[in-house]
Parts: sequence; C-alpha cells; structure tokens
Amino acid sequence: MPNGGKVVIPLDGQPLGNFGYAAISIINCDKKLFLLYSPAFVRVGLDEVNVPHPIPYQGSKRAIARHILPYIPVGTKRLVEPFAGSAAVSLAVACRKKAQLFWLNDSNEPLANLWLSIINEPTKVLTAYQRLWQEQEGQEADYYKQVREKFNKTQKPGYLLYLLARCVKAAVRYNSNGEFNQSPDNRRKGMRPATMKAQIVGASSLLEKRSKVTSLDFRVVLDAVTVEDVVYMDPPYQGVCSNRDRRYIGSLEFDSFVDSLEALNANRVSYIVSYDGRTGTKKFGQDLPKSLDLVHEEIKAGKSSQATLLGRAEDTYESLYLSPALINRLERTPREKQLSLSIISGASETSPRLSETVSGGYEQTC
Repeated sequence: MPNGGKVVIPLDGQPLGNFGYAAISIINCDKKLFLLYSPAFVRVGLDEVNVPHPIPYQGSKRAIARHILPYIPVGTKRLVEPFAGSAAVSLAVACRKKAQLFWLNDSNEPLANLWLSIINEPTKVLTAYQRLWQEQEGQEADYYKQVREKFNKTQKPGYLLYLLARCVKAAVRYNSNGEFNQSPDNRRKGMRPATMKAQIVGASSLLEKRSKVTSLDFRVVLDAVTVEDVVYMDPPYQGVCSNRDRRYIGSLEFDSFVDSLEALNANRVSYIVSYDGRTGTKKFGQDLPKSLDLVHEEIKAGKSSQATLLGRAEDTYESLYLSPALINRLERTPREKQLSLSIISGASETSPRLSETVSGGYEQTC
C-alpha cells in the first residue's frame, strides 16, 4: 500500500482499494487536493447529521454542504457569506463547530431581515408563519396572492417566509419594479408549522449571539474581511444575473467579481467559490481566470432532472474554487486537528463519510 500503509484518495476520485478509511490529513500535489487516509478508525456518517434549514431557497447548497465542510479549516475565527441566501454552509459549519463567528450578508434586504428575525426573534417569526399557514386553509391560491401583496407593501419577514415556503421551486422572482412576483405552487401548502418550528429554533440556537447580518454590496463585505476569516461565496449563476433578469435582487458582473477575487488574493484571504458547473459534457458559466491561481474541484450533485426527462442519464457537477491562502492554511493544519473531513461524492457508495478526530475521539454532532 502506498505512503507507508496509508492511502491517498483524490477528492473527486475513487478510493484505491475496498477499505474503510479515516482521514489523516489533506495534501496538495501539483495543485490537486488529496485526502490522506488510514484504516485505523471507526467510521461515522456525516450524512446523518440533521442541520436545520428554515428558509427554502432555490440554489441552496444544503445538499452538498457536507462536501464543502472539509475545506473549512478547523479553528476558523469567522465564516463570511457575502451571498448568504439560505445560509446552508454557515448552518453546516456552525453545526460542526468549525467556526466561532458568522457574517451573513445578502443584497436582498428583506431576506437579510428574515435572517435577523430567525436568529434573534425566533418566536415572533414562527408565530407569524403559523398564523398565515393556518389561515390559508381552503383558499390557498387566493390567500398566497393576498400575502404576496402585503409583503410587497410592508416587507415583513413573516410574509416572506410564508411566500418562500409556498412559491414555485422556492425560487425568488422580482418584477421590474422590484416586487416579489413568483407564483404559488398549488400542489403544496408549505412546511408544516411544527416542522418549521424545529428548523427556526435549531438555526437560532446555532447562530444566536455569534452572527452579524447585513444587506450590503458584496464588495463592501469583501473589503472588510481579514486573514483570520474564511469567505464562502455562492454568487448568482451566470446567465441568470444580467440587468434584464429580475429573478435576483442585484446583478453580478463577471469582471467586477474577478477584480474582487484578485484583491482577496493580494490580501491573502482564504476563500471558497461555488461558481459554475456541468451536466454530462455540457458546461455552464464562464471559467474563472487561471491567473487567480485557484484549485478547482468538482462535487457530484446528483442526477440531472432535465436530462432524465429527456431520457438521458447524466450527472450534474458543481464547481468549487479554492484560494491559494486557503490551501496554505489547510496544509499547515496539524494532523490531530483535521476534523470532519469527508470523501467528495465521486467516491464509491461504500466509502465512509467521516467525522473522527485523528486522536480517535469524535466530533460532537448537532
């Protein structure tokens, strides 16, 4: 066996042998990340960790958050999300106790205010949601339209939570006047209040007194981060962020975004970017420049529903770009502190999802 009884597994590849391995360290070989494994420890499933998610949101990284966790250095002082959305990565990181503080930012001010309410006033927002959910009985379609009209006038967090729980594909859409105009999904009533309570209370307990929530331009946020932070960015996908497309509150210009990444590199800030992807051989989005010196990884996100409808079996992959400063931090982390490493989903179904410490103890789960 290579490496003195250990095995090197590419983060997007297959394990070298049919064994159960526990993570020892993360290494960088020719700008390609690998996890170094040893068959010494009992495996524990990351998939079974129940991370709360109170905000349904199209494009949420909830399904792949566990694959992003290995790239968050243990002992991170603050995790910053300039494009927070559903804050799926922050919630997963908080659940695994891999960061002390959190900064959630979103240019959608009502969404940012909803997060403030969930974190600091969970009972208030839950009470509002429960009332709306119960009052809709028997008039779901018309009631949704009434709530949508009230939200566009008042911007109240409880109204927005109800709309997100009921709207088509949990997709935020705005018209040219900046008004929420997404239609309801009349096949469902939204998350039941009892379930929503568990999600809201869980999220609040993870983020209360540890979080800053803002609604700023992402560049303002990036100008304020430090070398002690880790920045996770999941900006609007290319192709849905032009000024003509009102599905999002703001647009994201490619060149401006690249300039911001170059500034982060110059300041040695650690960051992760979810930016493009592919289905089969069809790629979506413009490549980030090689001059940024980023390590590119792919995460298997599952089968493409669109391809399945067309009779094709194709997998969808999402890209992660890792900054030079982040790679350096991961390489410097002592082996005994490498917690919560997992095999990226390119590995076989029988491969372990790991949460052991190298000393043999276990990291506490939520």
